[in-house]
Amino acid sequence: MTSIKVKELVAYFNQFERFSIAVSGGIDSMLLAYIANRFSKAKVKTVHAFSPAVPEAALERVKEHAKRYQWDLQIINAREFDDPNYINNPVNRCYFCKSNLYTRISEHSQGVVFSGTNLDDLADYRPGLEAAKEQNVKHPYVQVGIDKTTIYAIAKHYGLNQLHVLPAQPCLASRVETGIKINADDLGFINQMEEKTRQLLPEMKNIRCRITHQGTFLEIDVLPENTLFRGLSNTLSSLCEQEGRIFSGIRTYQKGSAFINGVAHG
Repeated sequence: MTSIKVKELVAYFNQFERFSIAVSGGIDSMLLAYIANRFSKAKVKTVHAFSPAVPEAALERVKEHAKRYQWDLQIINAREFDDPNYINNPVNRCYFCKSNLYTRISEHSQGVVFSGTNLDDLADYRPGLEAAKEQNVKHPYVQVGIDKTTIYAIAKHYGLNQLHVLPAQPCLASRVETGIKINADDLGFINQMEEKTRQLLPEMKNIRCRITHQGTFLEIDVLPENTLFRGLSNTLSSLCEQEGRIFSGIRTYQKGSAFINGVAHG
């Protein structure tokens, strides 16, 4: 199945003479860039947009893979912080983010723009897909019927060891509850909290720091045993205290894509 889907993906790529891939640093877009650059006949450009909403680790991952596999990489400023609609953080914040992103990428690209959207994304609440549709962004994984499980399997098949163990990593702004304005300081703090948790719980797959109207929460897959739980809680509480923030506790991770009706997702 894996090899069949890769052949279908390459056949789709080869319909185009040139295209650009919006590469976030996550497994979906990174694998798309890998397959396109390695196997397609087209002229491929990879574009990464940096911003306070993108962890620095994602930027470094993109740069490292581009150097290793000789991608034609361009790094641009996403500039979504110039948009007050994005800053105000409505439920459809992702629409404004993606509108800015794809506009900026189109300014630096020739040919069609591809995203790493896969079949599983279509079942989730993703207003960014509407922005992609408006700007004629294509989704190769969707076109050939590839879901997240298959993406991980393909990455493993090609020995992309860093990618096939990479958990889902939506943008840092997705951790901020609807209605709380997006700012760079909050996003930097979110990244700091998650990185500290990752150091203490390296085996934990999903880690989210949520900034809510009730304070700052940490969400993880499984709550650790008492001693580790207390140590983690004390560490995160101290980090919050140093920044003048309220630490509201640790709770179980909830999956999704936006804060809706007071429930965190993404």
